[in-house]
Amino acid sequence: MVCVSRLACVRVPWFAAAAIVRCEPTLAERPLVVVQGTPPATRVVEANAAARERSVAAGMTEAHARALCPELVRRPFVEARLASAQHALLTAALGVSPRVEDAGPGLAYVEIHGLGRLVGDDRAVGERLVRLARDVGLEARVGIADGRTAARVASYGDVRVTIVPAGADAASLAPAPLDRLDLPEAVVTTLRRWGIADLGALAALPRDALATRLGPDGLRAHHLACGVDSAPFHPWTPPPLWEEAQGLDWEVHDLLALGAVLEVVLARLAARLSAVHLAADVIDVRLGLVSGAHHERTVALAHPTRDVDLMLALLRLDLERRPPPAAVIDVALSVRPVVARPGQGGLWQPPAMAERDLAALLARLVRLVGPDNVGSPAVDDSHRPDAITLDPFSPPDSVVNDADATTERPLALRR
Repeated sequence: MVCVSRLACVRVPWFAAAAIVRCEPTLAERPLVVVQGTPPATRVVEANAAARERSVAAGMTEAHARALCPELVRRPFVEARLASAQHALLTAALGVSPRVEDAGPGLAYVEIHGLGRLVGDDRAVGERLVRLARDVGLEARVGIADGRTAARVASYGDVRVTIVPAGADAASLAPAPLDRLDLPEAVVTTLRRWGIADLGALAALPRDALATRLGPDGLRAHHLACGVDSAPFHPWTPPPLWEEAQGLDWEVHDLLALGAVLEVVLARLAARLSAVHLAADVIDVRLGLVSGAHHERTVALAHPTRDVDLMLALLRLDLERRPPPAAVIDVALSVRPVVARPGQGGLWQPPAMAERDLAALLARLVRLVGPDNVGSPAVDDSHRPDAITLDPFSPPDSVVNDADATTERPLALRR
């Protein structure tokens, strides 16, 4: 068997519903369905555990589902919400290993070979993946094996982390049903008509005869059932901007209520940044208005941070100065992730203001006197006497070296 490496599969069951619960945690214990289409042809795309216990299933009409469960909560299928949740899952996986592969909605493969000294054994790695996924609002299951197929099948186990011993991929796959593999429906139907019910029976079929009957799809199915994983690993690269959005069921007219929504969205962004030890230096705000237009603002932070309270205070100050012209029905925030490096003070330098307090102070000054009147004074290259200008203020990246500071002192000679 050709193995890429020791792999972990991180899977979020019922991902469409989980993406909604991530945005609205109060729905976790309530029967929830994700619907798509226009009435009266609206159909259920996915249902959470509470709804499935009441016999609600994907594919039925919303009217049928509501007849089975009158207290059902519906939410529309929104592609952007799934994309944000998938990005959060991949970001959480990056907190364990730098090599992460996007395997589709609710799935991520993580290369964990060589993490023994850093994290621990396979179980410790799996538990950390579960914990990081929970930190970004997703309940995940983890399967660990030599290849993708065995790791994915193992992630369907009844426990949070299922580990397949090294070299036992084929044996672990044998009792799994056919629907654990991502196979075309026509191939699955044909195999079931032949009496093939699990992957062990599929792996026992002659490979050449299966390829003759079913073509390339049959050959691929046989390889997967045997645990053969020859596909190259495709590492995922994070985008330059990380975005979180929140649709509203009502119109928000005042900044106090809007601040509560912004806090929830910022908390999700901060959790993603914290998972990989990054911070944000710029926040882009895009507010969807009831008029169909958008109100966009860009808030530059004086220092990279992932402090929710600080970012929320800066957004509130900016929106108080430039409020949206109409009621808000949609909120989208995007940040640029950067590495936050702590500064070091100097022995001969006065203590500097904390970056958190400095950012809040600058925001309040901008609100009082305007952005063109806050900055660092600089001499203007002009014929006018005493001409100065204001440059954007930024704290120094480093302080003067103590050795350099001492060389600037006058030399004193004594006898």
